[in-house]
Amino acid sequence: MEELLVFAFLLNEEIVTIDEYNKRLHELFLANLENDGLLYLEWETDIKKAITYIRMHVDYDALDYGQFGRILMGKLKVCYKNCPDIKSFANHMYHLWESLPGNIQEKEPFFILCYADDPLSWGDEKQTRNIYEHMLDYYEDEKDGTSQEL
Repeated sequence: MEELLVFAFLLNEEIVTIDEYNKRLHELFLANLENDGLLYLEWETDIKKAITYIRMHVDYDALDYGQFGRILMGKLKVCYKNCPDIKSFANHMYHLWESLPGNIQEKEPFFILCYADDPLSWGDEKQTRNIYEHMLDYYEDEKDGTSQEL
């Protein structure tokens, strides 16, 4: 469910496409044909209803924040690399942070989304990029066994 939750947040901010979501949803459903939630989402054609369904059916107490974060940062890393305008990226990131539930907003690395664009107000694009790149690489140390888990 963590991956679909990532898609729900990113779809809401128009960071990923509906086609990307549908492709991944089909793959997940085909791998788990007995899952009623995935079946519902396969049939739901209104993307806003699908996003609402996902957000309402996630057990936030049981959510694997590490997995959620790795998936989210992976998707955001692609967006960051493909976005030529740091101000536009920053605007999307702040809105993404606002859309996260409070229990996620306050955790690292997600909290970074709310302040990473601050240096842009005094023209320091380099510092903003450094902050975002630190956030996007937050889970990279796991490969070395030195995780920064929440």
